[in-house]
Amino acid sequence: MLEFEWPWVFVLLPLPWLIRRFTRPVNSAQAALQVPFIDDFAGPGRLDVEHAALPRTRLIGGILIWLALLTAAASPRWVGEPIELPIKGRDIMLAVDLSGSMERRDFTLEGKRVNRLMATKVVAANFIQQRVGDRIGLILFGSRAYLQTPLTFDRQTVITLLREAVTRIAGNDTAIGDAIGQAVKHLGDKQGDRILILLSDGENTAGKIDPIKAADIAAQDGLKIYTIGIGAGGRRFGVDEKTLTQIAQQTGGRYFYAGNTQELKQIYAIIDRLEPVESDNRTYRPVKALFYWPLALSLILSLILMVVPPWTGVTHEY
Repeated sequence: MLEFEWPWVFVLLPLPWLIRRFTRPVNSAQAALQVPFIDDFAGPGRLDVEHAALPRTRLIGGILIWLALLTAAASPRWVGEPIELPIKGRDIMLAVDLSGSMERRDFTLEGKRVNRLMATKVVAANFIQQRVGDRIGLILFGSRAYLQTPLTFDRQTVITLLREAVTRIAGNDTAIGDAIGQAVKHLGDKQGDRILILLSDGENTAGKIDPIKAADIAAQDGLKIYTIGIGAGGRRFGVDEKTLTQIAQQTGGRYFYAGNTQELKQIYAIIDRLEPVESDNRTYRPVKALFYWPLALSLILSLILMVVPPWTGVTHEY
Protein backbone atom coordinates (compact mmCIF):
# COMPACT_ATOMS: atom_id res chain seq x y z
CA MET A 1 0.00 0.00 0.00
CA LEU A 2 0.99 3.65 -0.44
CA GLU A 3 1.98 5.62 2.63
CA PHE A 4 3.83 8.81 3.53
CA GLU A 5 6.72 8.87 5.96
CA TRP A 6 6.08 12.52 6.91
CA PRO A 7 2.40 13.22 6.15
CA TRP A 8 2.40 16.35 8.35
CA VAL A 9 4.15 18.18 5.48
CA PHE A 10 0.74 18.58 3.82
CA VAL A 11 -0.28 21.17 6.44
CA LEU A 12 1.86 23.56 4.36
CA LEU A 13 -0.49 23.16 1.40
CA PRO A 14 -2.29 26.55 1.89
CA LEU A 15 0.97 28.43 2.54
CA PRO A 16 1.14 30.22 -0.88
CA TRP A 17 -2.47 31.38 -0.53
CA LEU A 18 -1.82 32.64 3.01
CA ILE A 19 1.21 34.59 1.83
CA ARG A 20 -0.77 36.15 -1.00
CA ARG A 21 -3.75 36.82 1.27
CA PHE A 22 -2.01 38.42 4.25
CA THR A 23 1.02 40.15 2.77
CA ARG A 24 0.93 43.49 0.95
CA PRO A 25 1.66 43.40 -2.77
CA VAL A 26 4.56 45.41 -4.12
CA ASN A 27 3.36 48.87 -5.29
CA SER A 28 4.71 49.94 -8.67
CA ALA A 29 5.24 53.45 -7.28
CA GLN A 30 7.74 52.00 -4.80
CA ALA A 31 9.76 50.26 -7.43
CA ALA A 32 13.45 50.98 -7.38
CA LEU A 33 13.53 51.65 -11.09
CA GLN A 34 11.53 54.77 -12.06
CA VAL A 35 10.53 55.22 -15.68
CA PRO A 36 9.50 58.92 -16.03
CA PHE A 37 8.04 58.46 -19.48
CA ILE A 38 5.76 55.54 -18.61
CA ASP A 39 2.75 57.72 -19.23
CA ASP A 40 3.73 57.92 -22.89
CA PHE A 41 2.46 54.40 -23.20
CA ALA A 42 -1.04 55.44 -22.17
CA GLY A 43 -3.78 55.10 -24.66
CA PRO A 44 -5.45 52.38 -26.66
CA GLY A 45 -3.75 49.05 -26.26
CA ARG A 46 -2.11 50.08 -22.97
CA LEU A 47 -1.29 47.16 -20.75
CA ASP A 48 -3.04 47.50 -17.39
CA VAL A 49 -0.17 46.27 -15.23
CA GLU A 50 -1.79 46.79 -11.84
CA HIS A 51 -4.97 44.92 -12.73
CA ALA A 52 -3.50 42.16 -14.90
CA ALA A 53 -5.14 38.84 -14.21
CA LEU A 54 -2.85 35.96 -13.29
CA PRO A 55 -2.74 33.64 -16.30
CA ARG A 56 -4.84 30.54 -15.77
CA THR A 57 -2.19 28.18 -17.09
CA ARG A 58 0.50 29.64 -14.85
CA LEU A 59 -1.85 29.54 -11.84
CA ILE A 60 -2.70 25.88 -12.38
CA GLY A 61 0.94 25.09 -13.09
CA GLY A 62 2.09 26.79 -9.91
CA ILE A 63 -0.48 24.89 -7.85
CA LEU A 64 0.60 21.58 -9.35
CA ILE A 65 4.28 22.35 -8.76
CA TRP A 66 3.63 23.23 -5.12
CA LEU A 67 1.54 20.09 -4.61
CA ALA A 68 4.22 17.92 -6.25
CA LEU A 69 6.95 19.44 -4.07
CA LEU A 70 4.94 18.81 -0.90
CA THR A 71 4.23 15.24 -1.99
CA ALA A 72 7.95 14.62 -2.56
CA ALA A 73 8.81 16.20 0.81
CA ALA A 74 6.28 13.92 2.54
CA SER A 75 8.43 10.97 1.34
CA PRO A 76 5.88 8.71 -0.36
CA ARG A 77 6.72 5.02 -0.41
CA TRP A 78 5.16 1.77 -1.44
CA VAL A 79 5.01 -0.79 1.38
CA GLY A 80 4.69 -4.40 0.24
CA GLU A 81 2.97 -7.35 1.85
CA PRO A 82 4.55 -8.76 5.04
CA ILE A 83 7.19 -11.39 4.35
CA GLU A 84 7.97 -13.92 7.07
CA LEU A 85 11.64 -14.21 7.89
CA PRO A 86 13.12 -17.64 8.48
CA ILE A 87 13.36 -18.20 12.21
CA LYS A 88 16.69 -19.30 13.55
CA GLY A 89 15.61 -22.61 15.06
CA ARG A 90 17.13 -26.02 15.61
CA ASP A 91 18.69 -28.51 13.23
CA ILE A 92 16.78 -31.76 13.70
CA MET A 93 17.64 -35.01 12.01
CA LEU A 94 15.21 -37.94 12.08
CA ALA A 95 16.68 -41.44 11.74
CA VAL A 96 14.06 -44.10 10.96
CA ASP A 97 14.63 -47.86 11.05
CA LEU A 98 13.59 -49.63 7.81
CA SER A 99 14.65 -53.14 8.79
CA GLY A 100 12.36 -56.07 8.04
CA SER A 101 10.91 -56.14 11.58
CA MET A 102 9.25 -52.76 10.95
CA GLU A 103 6.76 -54.64 8.73
CA ARG A 104 5.04 -56.23 11.74
CA ARG A 105 1.38 -55.18 11.83
CA ASP A 106 1.07 -54.81 15.58
CA PHE A 107 0.17 -51.10 15.79
CA THR A 108 -3.30 -49.57 15.48
CA LEU A 109 -4.08 -46.36 13.60
CA GLU A 110 -7.62 -44.97 13.47
CA GLY A 111 -9.00 -48.38 14.39
CA LYS A 112 -7.02 -50.27 11.75
CA ARG A 113 -4.05 -52.57 12.17
CA VAL A 114 -0.94 -51.11 10.55
CA ASN A 115 2.71 -51.99 10.57
CA ARG A 116 5.25 -50.21 12.72
CA LEU A 117 6.64 -48.14 9.86
CA MET A 118 3.23 -46.79 8.90
CA ALA A 119 2.52 -45.70 12.47
CA THR A 120 5.96 -44.08 12.62
CA LYS A 121 5.34 -42.20 9.36
CA VAL A 122 2.06 -40.70 10.54
CA VAL A 123 3.29 -39.66 13.98
CA ALA A 124 6.64 -38.34 12.76
CA ALA A 125 4.94 -36.39 9.95
CA ASN A 126 2.74 -34.57 12.48
CA PHE A 127 5.85 -33.76 14.51
CA ILE A 128 7.68 -32.39 11.46
CA GLN A 129 4.70 -30.26 10.47
CA GLN A 130 4.78 -28.45 13.82
CA ARG A 131 8.48 -27.60 13.70
CA VAL A 132 8.12 -24.21 12.05
CA GLY A 133 11.50 -22.46 11.87
CA ASP A 134 13.58 -25.63 12.32
CA ARG A 135 15.66 -27.26 9.62
CA ILE A 136 14.67 -30.90 9.29
CA GLY A 137 16.63 -33.76 7.74
CA LEU A 138 15.90 -37.47 7.27
CA ILE A 139 18.15 -40.52 7.60
CA LEU A 140 16.87 -43.98 6.68
CA PHE A 141 18.72 -47.06 7.82
CA GLY A 142 18.61 -50.84 7.69
CA SER A 143 21.76 -52.86 7.08
CA ARG A 144 23.29 -49.54 6.06
CA ALA A 145 22.35 -45.92 6.62
CA TYR A 146 21.96 -43.14 4.09
CA LEU A 147 20.86 -39.53 4.03
CA GLN A 148 17.45 -39.29 2.39
CA THR A 149 16.89 -35.55 2.94
CA PRO A 150 19.53 -32.96 3.90
CA LEU A 151 18.64 -30.25 6.39
CA THR A 152 15.95 -28.02 4.97
CA PHE A 153 13.20 -25.58 5.96
CA ASP A 154 10.93 -27.35 3.45
CA ARG A 155 9.04 -29.52 5.89
CA GLN A 156 6.60 -30.79 3.28
CA THR A 157 9.37 -32.31 1.21
CA VAL A 158 10.73 -34.17 4.23
CA ILE A 159 7.23 -35.49 5.00
CA THR A 160 6.75 -36.63 1.39
CA LEU A 161 10.06 -38.50 1.30
CA LEU A 162 9.33 -40.09 4.68
CA ARG A 163 5.96 -41.33 3.43
CA GLU A 164 7.64 -42.86 0.38
CA ALA A 165 10.07 -44.92 2.49
CA VAL A 166 9.62 -48.70 2.42
CA THR A 167 11.06 -51.46 4.56
CA ARG A 168 14.12 -53.47 3.52
CA ILE A 169 15.14 -50.81 0.97
CA ALA A 170 18.39 -50.37 2.93
CA GLY A 171 18.69 -54.04 3.92
CA ASN A 172 17.02 -56.34 6.39
CA ASP A 173 19.29 -55.71 9.40
CA THR A 174 19.77 -52.74 11.75
CA ALA A 175 22.79 -50.44 11.64
CA ILE A 176 22.17 -48.02 14.52
CA GLY A 177 25.81 -46.96 14.77
CA ASP A 178 25.96 -46.05 11.07
CA ALA A 179 22.77 -43.99 11.39
CA ILE A 180 24.35 -41.98 14.22
CA GLY A 181 27.51 -41.63 12.14
CA GLN A 182 25.49 -40.16 9.27
CA ALA A 183 23.90 -37.67 11.66
CA VAL A 184 27.29 -36.64 13.03
CA LYS A 185 28.56 -36.20 9.49
CA HIS A 186 25.76 -33.84 8.51
CA LEU A 187 25.22 -32.10 11.85
CA GLY A 188 28.64 -32.10 13.47
CA ASP A 189 29.97 -28.92 11.82
CA LYS A 190 26.78 -26.88 12.28
CA GLN A 191 26.18 -24.11 14.76
CA GLY A 192 23.30 -23.87 17.24
CA ASP A 193 21.07 -26.58 18.66
CA ARG A 194 21.45 -29.92 16.87
CA ILE A 195 19.25 -32.90 17.60
CA LEU A 196 18.96 -36.46 16.37
CA ILE A 197 15.74 -38.42 16.97
CA LEU A 198 16.53 -42.08 16.31
CA LEU A 199 13.75 -44.69 16.15
CA SER A 200 14.36 -48.41 16.02
CA ASP A 201 12.56 -51.63 16.93
CA GLY A 202 15.64 -53.82 17.15
CA GLU A 203 19.26 -54.03 18.19
CA ASN A 204 22.40 -53.17 16.27
CA THR A 205 23.11 -56.14 13.99
CA ALA A 206 24.97 -54.50 11.10
CA GLY A 207 27.08 -51.53 10.14
CA LYS A 208 30.68 -50.45 10.43
CA ILE A 209 30.40 -48.22 13.51
CA ASP A 210 29.69 -49.35 17.06
CA PRO A 211 26.63 -47.42 18.41
CA ILE A 212 28.34 -46.47 21.69
CA LYS A 213 31.46 -45.25 19.90
CA ALA A 214 29.26 -43.24 17.52
CA ALA A 215 27.45 -41.74 20.52
CA ASP A 216 30.81 -40.67 22.02
CA ILE A 217 31.67 -38.83 18.82
CA ALA A 218 28.22 -37.24 18.75
CA ALA A 219 28.62 -36.05 22.34
CA GLN A 220 31.99 -34.49 21.55
CA ASP A 221 30.38 -32.58 18.68
CA GLY A 222 27.52 -31.36 20.87
CA LEU A 223 24.86 -33.45 19.14
CA LYS A 224 21.95 -34.41 21.40
CA ILE A 225 20.25 -37.74 20.67
CA TYR A 226 16.74 -38.80 21.64
CA THR A 227 16.21 -42.53 21.11
CA ILE A 228 12.87 -44.30 20.69
CA GLY A 229 12.38 -48.03 20.92
CA ILE A 230 9.12 -49.45 19.63
CA GLY A 231 7.47 -52.82 20.05
CA ALA A 232 4.08 -54.46 20.21
CA GLY A 233 1.85 -54.14 23.26
CA GLY A 234 4.67 -53.42 25.64
CA ARG A 235 6.61 -56.58 24.74
CA ARG A 236 10.14 -55.24 24.70
CA PHE A 237 12.04 -58.27 23.46
CA GLY A 238 14.06 -57.54 20.38
CA VAL A 239 14.63 -53.90 21.37
CA ASP A 240 18.13 -53.16 22.66
CA GLU A 241 16.95 -50.75 25.37
CA LYS A 242 20.28 -50.82 27.16
CA THR A 243 22.17 -49.51 24.14
CA LEU A 244 19.48 -46.97 23.21
CA THR A 245 19.41 -45.68 26.78
CA GLN A 246 23.19 -45.36 26.92
CA ILE A 247 23.26 -43.49 23.60
CA ALA A 248 20.72 -40.98 24.90
CA GLN A 249 22.46 -40.50 28.26
CA GLN A 250 25.88 -39.96 26.71
CA THR A 251 24.59 -37.18 24.49
CA GLY A 252 22.29 -35.40 26.94
CA GLY A 253 19.07 -36.77 25.45
CA ARG A 254 16.46 -39.25 26.68
CA TYR A 255 15.31 -42.75 25.83
CA PHE A 256 11.62 -43.56 25.28
CA TYR A 257 9.70 -46.76 24.63
CA ALA A 258 6.47 -46.90 22.63
CA GLY A 259 4.30 -50.00 22.75
CA ASN A 260 1.48 -48.54 20.66
CA THR A 261 0.58 -45.60 18.45
CA GLN A 262 -0.74 -43.45 21.31
CA GLU A 263 2.49 -43.84 23.28
CA LEU A 264 4.46 -42.96 20.15
CA LYS A 265 2.42 -39.75 19.78
CA GLN A 266 3.06 -38.90 23.42
CA ILE A 267 6.79 -39.40 22.99
CA TYR A 268 6.99 -37.00 20.06
CA ALA A 269 4.86 -34.53 22.04
CA ILE A 270 7.32 -34.75 24.94
CA ILE A 271 10.28 -34.14 22.63
CA ASP A 272 8.39 -31.20 21.15
CA ARG A 273 8.07 -29.69 24.64
CA LEU A 274 11.67 -30.45 25.57
CA GLU A 275 12.88 -28.75 22.39
CA PRO A 276 10.28 -25.99 21.80
CA VAL A 277 10.13 -24.12 18.52
CA GLU A 278 10.71 -20.39 18.35
CA SER A 279 7.45 -18.53 18.96
CA ASP A 280 8.66 -15.05 17.97
CA ASN A 281 7.76 -14.98 14.28
CA ARG A 282 9.50 -12.07 12.58
CA THR A 283 8.31 -10.42 9.41
CA TYR A 284 9.39 -7.50 7.31
CA ARG A 285 7.63 -5.44 4.68
CA PRO A 286 9.65 -4.36 1.63
CA VAL A 287 9.63 -0.58 1.17
CA LYS A 288 10.21 1.23 -2.13
CA ALA A 289 10.79 4.99 -2.10
CA LEU A 290 8.65 6.98 -4.56
CA PHE A 291 9.63 10.60 -3.78
CA TYR A 292 11.52 11.02 -7.04
CA TRP A 293 8.31 10.77 -9.11
CA PRO A 294 6.58 13.89 -7.73
CA LEU A 295 9.97 15.63 -7.60
CA ALA A 296 10.51 14.92 -11.28
CA LEU A 297 6.98 16.12 -12.05
CA SER A 298 7.63 19.44 -10.31
CA LEU A 299 10.84 19.87 -12.30
CA ILE A 300 9.10 19.15 -15.61
CA LEU A 301 6.27 21.57 -14.84
CA SER A 302 8.78 24.26 -13.86
CA LEU A 303 10.59 23.84 -17.18
CA ILE A 304 7.31 24.09 -19.06
CA LEU A 305 6.34 27.30 -17.27
CA MET A 306 9.75 28.76 -18.06
CA VAL A 307 9.06 28.56 -21.79
CA VAL A 308 5.47 29.82 -21.56
CA PRO A 309 5.36 33.61 -22.20
CA PRO A 310 4.71 35.42 -18.90
CA TRP A 311 1.98 37.59 -20.44
CA THR A 312 -0.07 34.64 -21.64
CA GLY A 313 -3.61 35.16 -20.45
CA VAL A 314 -3.04 38.73 -19.18
CA THR A 315 -6.03 41.03 -19.41
CA HIS A 316 -5.65 43.95 -21.86
CA GLU A 317 -7.68 47.13 -22.14
CA TYR A 318 -8.56 48.60 -25.52
